[in-house]
Amino acid sequence: MRMVFRWYGKGNDSVTLDQIRQIPGVEGIVWALHDMPAGEEWPMEKILEVKRQAEEYGFNVDVVESVNVHEDIKLGLPTRDKYIENYKRTIEKLAKVGVKVICYNFMPVFDWTRTDLAKKLEDGSTALFYETSKVDHMDPIDLVNKIAKNPDFTMPGWEPERLSKLSSLFEAYKNVTEEDLWHNLKYFLEQIIPVAEVNDIKMAIHPDDPPWSVFGLPRIITNKENLRRFLKLVDSPYNCLTLCSGSLGANPENNIGEMVREFADRIAFAHIRNVRIYENGDFVETSHRACDGSLDIVDIVKAYHENNFTGYARPDHGRHIWNEKCRPGYGLYDRALGIMYIWGIWDTLEKLKKEES
Repeated sequence: MRMVFRWYGKGNDSVTLDQIRQIPGVEGIVWALHDMPAGEEWPMEKILEVKRQAEEYGFNVDVVESVNVHEDIKLGLPTRDKYIENYKRTIEKLAKVGVKVICYNFMPVFDWTRTDLAKKLEDGSTALFYETSKVDHMDPIDLVNKIAKNPDFTMPGWEPERLSKLSSLFEAYKNVTEEDLWHNLKYFLEQIIPVAEVNDIKMAIHPDDPPWSVFGLPRIITNKENLRRFLKLVDSPYNCLTLCSGSLGANPENNIGEMVREFADRIAFAHIRNVRIYENGDFVETSHRACDGSLDIVDIVKAYHENNFTGYARPDHGRHIWNEKCRPGYGLYDRALGIMYIWGIWDTLEKLKKEES
C-alpha cells in the first residue's frame, strides 16, 4: 500500500506540503489543476509547476484527482468528441510527468452532496453530514434563486460554473435514464482506455456519493453489481476503480470488505474513511476508527492486506478538530490521525503475517 495525501495546491489549501511531509509514510500528493474547467486540455506548464512544488518536498505526483468529465460526455451530445480529444491529450501530458492513476467520476451535474459542512459531534468536533429528508424535499431549481440572492451561497462539490447553469443542466438531464448514462460511459471508456493503456495510466472511477439518485438524477456507480458491470464495459487492467469506503458505505447494504476482496486486482486507488449511518438514512462522517462509525475499517484494511494491495491509498475526508480552519472535510489533523490508524492496522497485520510464516 502506497500512502498519499490530497492537496489542493499552493494558495488554495490551508495544509502545506511541509506539514504533509511530517505525516509518517506519506510518499505522494493527490492533486489536480482545480482552476481548469471540465473539458479543457490541461496546459503542460501548469502540470510541471505542481510537479516542481511536490518534488521540492520529496513527494511524487503519481495520482491525479480529478480530471473532470464534461457534462456533454455524460449527456452523450455530439460535442462530446471534442472534449474527449482534450481528455486524451491531458492523459498524454500527465504520463510525461509520471502520473500512474487518474481518478474521475461520472456523476451528473455535481459531485459529493452534503446538507451540513460542519455538523457538531458529541466530542465537539464537526464533520460533513447528509440529512435525507432535507435533500428529498429540496427543489434544486430553488438553489438558482438562492444563489442569485446570496453570492456566498455554496453547495459542497458543486463547481461554481455549474451552479450558474443549474437550471439548464437539470433540463438537459430530464429524459436521461440510467441506461443512457451507462451507454455514454461505455462510449467514453472505449475512447479513453486505449490511450491510458499506451501511456501506462490507470483510469480509476470514483463511486457516486451518496450511492443513490439525488434530485432525480441518474447514478450508476453505486453497488457491487454495478461495479461488476462497469469493469466489463471495457475489460482492461487499465479500466479500474477508486474504491471509496465512505461513498459506497453510506448504503448499509454495501459490504466494503467484500468489494475489496472481489475487485482487488482492479482497485488502483483506495479511499478509506468511516461514516455513521442512522436508521432514517442520514449519515455523518466520523473518525477513521471502526467503533466510531458503521463501517468495519479494520476488516476493510485487512481485505487490502490479504490481497497484497500495492496500489495507492489516502485517508479521504476527516473531521474538523482542534479548532482547525480548513476546507470542509480536508483538514490536516484528522486525516493525519486517520493515516496513523490505517498504518497501525496494516503494520499489525504485517507482523502477524511474518510470525505465521
